[in-house]
Order: sequence, then structure tokens, then C-alpha cells
Amino acid sequence: MRTPTRRESFPLSRLEGAPMARRKKIYEGKAKILYEGPEPGTIVQYFKDDATAFNAEKKDVIDGKGVLNNRLSEFFMNGLTQIGVPTHFIRRLNMREQLVRSCEIVPLEVIVRNYAAGSMSKRLGIAEGTQLPRPIVEYCYKDDALGDPLVTEEHIAAFGWASQQDMDDILSLALRVNDFMSGVMLAVGIRLVDFKIEIGRVYEGDFQRLIIADEISPDSCRLWDIETGQKLDKDVFRRDLGSLTDAYSEVARRLGVLPKSNVSKPTLIN
Repeated sequence: MRTPTRRESFPLSRLEGAPMARRKKIYEGKAKILYEGPEPGTIVQYFKDDATAFNAEKKDVIDGKGVLNNRLSEFFMNGLTQIGVPTHFIRRLNMREQLVRSCEIVPLEVIVRNYAAGSMSKRLGIAEGTQLPRPIVEYCYKDDALGDPLVTEEHIAAFGWASQQDMDDILSLALRVNDFMSGVMLAVGIRLVDFKIEIGRVYEGDFQRLIIADEISPDSCRLWDIETGQKLDKDVFRRDLGSLTDAYSEVARRLGVLPKSNVSKPTLIN
């Protein structure tokens, strides 16, 4: 599989005006649709407005959610690239689509926790919001039918999901993402409670390397206002705490992805 070395090698005109119906769909998930890209080794990633929680037991369509996640994921992926963390992101194509590198997804969700929340609080009886003594990295096996169960490095090694070298690299990538994301969020008054990422493999000749794949957005992070504790992530939908679009728009405004004067629908900066 050929992987691109320069973003400029994929002319945007190849995709402009091409109806999605004419592209070959590769995969449809809960929040995104993947289509074949215009060049070998590329994929078009389309962000839907669908919102799901509790392993898709709760569902809704949230107007504008896909647009916001597209722009926020672009912002985070570009920031990671600038500090030398490899990602699958090539460029944003339009309000809902990105061009990304094709990669082989490691069948793990990698979760980094800075504060106790969600399932960790339930499992261990730790009050939500308790700061952890250090960032804790957890792994879940990616299988919706099983509820993405928590697994150990012993499981990962035994079943061949990743090698020991892979796990060393995954841990390093996860902690670098955490350092970057924590700093970016702290600067705009948001606490990065936890987040999850996916890791992809790309092959360059006989060699492989690991990259950040999928997306980084409020769908995959817990984000709390530092002063008020207000939730600005998908817990707003999970717990019926208000408007998900308003929460995501607030994150985008603070990061400069949305104009600060915008207080209604998400009209994004190009």
C-alpha cells in the first residue's frame, strides 16, 4: 500500500462536486462513513450528525454535530502533526469530510485518564472528578457486540492484537497526545478529564509505523469547564444535560475554530 508523503499530492479538485452516492462506501459506523479516496492509500471520512451512547442503546440525530467534529478533529490532528505526532489526517475537504490515509486499525481503543469519571468511577468506586496520581492508560478490545471490554496487555499479547514493540509505541503516542491535548485545553479553561484514540498501522516498504487514526473530538473526550465543572462533551447527550451542539460549539469557540460572537448555529471559519 502506497502512503502519501505530501499533502499536496491529492488535488482537492478531484473531489469537488463528486456526489457521495458515486463513491464506493467502505464502512459505515455510528458517527462516520468511510469512502474510497481519490488516490490509492487514501480514504474520505464523512462525519455524520448521529449521536449514540451506551453501545448505541441511546440514539439521536444532532443537527450540526458532524460539522463541528470535522473541524475540531482537523484542529487537533493538525496540532499533533506540528509537534511531530504522526496521524492519518491529510486535509479537510469540506464542512463534513476529511481526506485521510488508509491504515490498518489496531483492534484496540486506547483510553487515557487524568481524572476519574465514567466507567472508572463505577468500577473502582472513585468519585468523579478525583485527580489521578498520574495519567492512566487503559485498553479496550474493539467489538461493539461485546461492549468493547477492558483488556490487559497480557490479553493483547496472547491474542496477537499488537506486539510488545507496538504496545511500547502506542503508550508513547498516547502520552504525547495527552500532553498536547491537556495543554491546549488548559489554555482555554477546559479540563481534559479523559479521552480515547485509535491507532493505525501504515506500511512503508518492509517497515510499519503507528499513527493516530479515526478522530479526536468531544465525542471521544471528556471536557469540563475548569471553573464551573460544566460538561462540554458527549456526556451532555448521555446524561440529558442540555444541547450537545451548544456544548461542542463552546469548545470550538474557545479554540478559535468558531467566531466568539457566534452564539447560535455553528457557522464555522473556513
